[in-house]
This record gives sequence, structure tokens and C-alpha cells, in this order.
Amino acid sequence: MQDSNPAADNAGEPGFDLDAAELRVLGVLMEKAFITPDAYPLSINAITTGCNQLTAREPVMSLSEAEVQAAIDSLIARRLVSKRDQASARVPKYEHLVRLRHSLPPPEQAVLAILLLRGAQTAGELRQRCERLYRFDDVAAVDAVLEHLAEKYPPLVAALPRAPGTKETRHVHLLGGEAAVQEMAEAQAGGAAGGRARIAELEDELRRLREDFDALRREFDTFRQQFD
Repeated sequence: MQDSNPAADNAGEPGFDLDAAELRVLGVLMEKAFITPDAYPLSINAITTGCNQLTAREPVMSLSEAEVQAAIDSLIARRLVSKRDQASARVPKYEHLVRLRHSLPPPEQAVLAILLLRGAQTAGELRQRCERLYRFDDVAAVDAVLEHLAEKYPPLVAALPRAPGTKETRHVHLLGGEAAVQEMAEAQAGGAAGGRARIAELEDELRRLREDFDALRREFDTFRQQFD
């Protein structure tokens, strides 16, 4: 990955300062294009349902149809989404333009969609979570996709600094701008710190249990000696 700050390098690029609602809507459109092609493009109702799913979404959101429509209108203005006119459709339907806008083949679309929907992830997590969208043979194939997305101009993905105590690098999309990347980095650092704190708590609890067990064993030995 690159040593510079790709999010800062993208400042001013249209589509690289998306807010949380826009990111979620775009991610849903990209995901559903893979997993429900027969129902694609999507109506506002379908997009809203996808945005507010309780599974495979981090964080879980609760967007209204009005908020989703506002996000779609903004994404249309940014040329990341288009309205599809269908003679048989009773309501407007929408599709993403990321494939055309950034020349992304299916593997790269799948990885970017999961990053949009679930935040910072390792290559191993991405391989597992992309299963319904695109099947990667191994983690190395995911790494190759991440490398290509990071080397595009402008870059779409970057690696976060490895958090203390972690073995694997986590990767993030850059469509939300520098502030969003910083927020994800801080969340990762906080999560690592929280994990270390929990380990320390468990170690303390284990030590207390051992001390209690040793005390009970001494009491039992004293009690048994009375009958020897």
C-alpha cells in the first residue's frame, strides 16, 4: 500500500467525501446488484430495507425513506448513481455507476461493497464476507484486489496502521474522505485497547479464582487432618 495519505490526496475529488447515508446507499446498490440481480435496479423501498438490515451491516442504521432519497439525489449529482426508467416499473428504480465511473471488474466491486457496508476489515474477513458476491480462491487473491484498488488514481482503498497487539492489517475504503478514515482508525485503536483491557480483566479474574481455590484447598486439608 502507499505511504502517503490517500484520503487527503483524494480531497476535492467528486464522490470522495460521501456522508454515512450516501455510503450506505451506495454499498447496498453494489451489494444487491450481485446477490439479487433479478430484482435490480432497486426501488427506494428496497434500498431503505437494505440500508437498515440488522445483519451484515456495521454500524446498523435506521434511515427513513426521505433520508435515502436525499442520499440518492446527492449520489446522482455526483454521477455515482443513476435512475433507470423501466416501462413496466410503477416506481422509480436506481442503479450504481461505480463500475463505469472507476472501471472496476466484479472482484473489485465486491470488495469495495463490503468495505462500504462493514467498515475496516482484514483480507481474510473480506474473503469470507464477499462469498455471496464473489468467490475468491484464497486470501492472496483478495490482497491483489486491495493492492489494485489502492494503486488506482485516485485510490479507492488504503491500509490502516496496524493497531498494537494485532497481527493483521485492516483495510478501509476512501469514499468518505479523510475524516471518515481517521474515525475508522480511531475505532480500530479503541477496539484494540478495549480488547487488551478485557484480557487484563479476565487475567485478574483467573488469578482471583486460583487464590480462592488455593484457600479452599487449604481449608479442606485442615479439616481432613482432624480425622487422620
